[in-house]
Order: sequence, then C-alpha cells, then structure tokens
Amino acid sequence: MFVQKESEIKSIQGNEGTQIKQYFHPHNTSNGINYSLAQFTLEPGKRSKLHEISSSEIYYILEGKGDLKIDGQTHHIEKNDSVYVPPNSKQVIENSGSIDLKFLCIVEPEWKPEDEIILE
Repeated sequence: MFVQKESEIKSIQGNEGTQIKQYFHPHNTSNGINYSLAQFTLEPGKRSKLHEISSSEIYYILEGKGDLKIDGQTHHIEKNDSVYVPPNSKQVIENSGSIDLKFLCIVEPEWKPEDEIILE
C-alpha cells in the first residue's frame, strides 16, 4: 500500500500553464502502476496553453467550472463532470468561473515530458 498526503505534495508549475500536484506516477509508486494521477489548479480567467499528449486522459472536475476545447469542440464542464480526452488530441482548458478550477487528471500510460507538445 502507498499513501500520498495532499498536504505533503508540493505544487509545481505545469508547462501548459496550470499548477500541478502529482499524486501517483510510476516514478513515485512502488507497486508497478502504468498511469499517473495528478490534481491541476487553474485560477479564474486563466487558461492552459494549447497542447497535445500522446496518452489518453480522463479529467474529473473537483471545483469550479470552465471550458475544455478538444480538437476544436468546446465542452462546458463543472464540478463532478468527467471527460475522456483521446490520445493526440489538441486541447486547452479555460477557467470561466469565479473560483479556482480544480480537477484530477488520470493519464494512461503515465505522463512523460517527451509525450507532450505545447502548440503555442
């Protein structure tokens, strides 16, 4: 078993413009997982950079609301919504609300820097 305490995880600045807390990733988990799980935070009025990743992703919205554009199609998202993002999709997320947009992202196979391309 492996426990991650949210209060002990340092937040880092993501390449695409979000704050990230990496919960589980093969590099920090000894049980042989092949996915990663992270919490992302985007402040009101902010948006990520347009990017694509070669892995599949699932977003689960914890707080706030926003617009997620995937391959040119906009999806309005809010608390408790979940979204599947296919591999190699061009994507950008924007916080359209008045509080931080917080969401979990599961990436399978795990996120790696070389698998992500910033498009702007």
